[in-house]
Amino acid sequence: MSQNDIQIKSPDEVKSYPATMKVYTRTGDKGTSSLFTGERRDKNDAVFAALGTTDELSSMLGLAIAHLESTPASSLIPRLEIIQCLLQDVGSNVATPIASKSQAKVKRTRFDAQSVHCTRLEEWIDEYAENLPVHRSFILPSGGLAASTIHVARTICRRAERELVLLLEDIDKETFMFVNRLSDFLFVAARWVAMEQGVTEKIYVHQAGRNTEFDK
Repeated sequence: MSQNDIQIKSPDEVKSYPATMKVYTRTGDKGTSSLFTGERRDKNDAVFAALGTTDELSSMLGLAIAHLESTPASSLIPRLEIIQCLLQDVGSNVATPIASKSQAKVKRTRFDAQSVHCTRLEEWIDEYAENLPVHRSFILPSGGLAASTIHVARTICRRAERELVLLLEDIDKETFMFVNRLSDFLFVAARWVAMEQGVTEKIYVHQAGRNTEFDK
């Protein structure tokens, strides 16, 4: 996967699309919603909890992108946009249980069969981590507005992981692997952003002022 594999549409391109769908459908007014397969489930179903969290994660990444614009760490933006697109694909996979009758839709929403997205995340992690300052204490979420926003995204990603555990039999294994690796990437990315912007990260200090286990 390269940064050119996913083409991000410009606002002008999006405006040119015909408005063929209404935002509201009224079909969820009784507390149910539809999977991609057409199956209807209660809105508090585990599938919709996971879908909501991945949507929340993508939204937080959008906020991080806004904070990164015109900063020394803006080169991260294209990668975060790729991740946002891949989270849409994650959602499609989650919304199409493997055991569904519509195997055509299951095939259509197959996620990362060759694990290339997970491998690329690992490459990005290694790239950003290479020159990061080493800390022997826990690092607190900090490092400036953009870095802290990415830390928030990381915690949302961790929640998505926990929710996907309930769906492991219904989703592609690569979907869970990607989300699991993504939280690691976001931790390293947040630290890299702080470094690029020249903001000192804060570290954990015990309330009694003593050294942590890492400092022994």
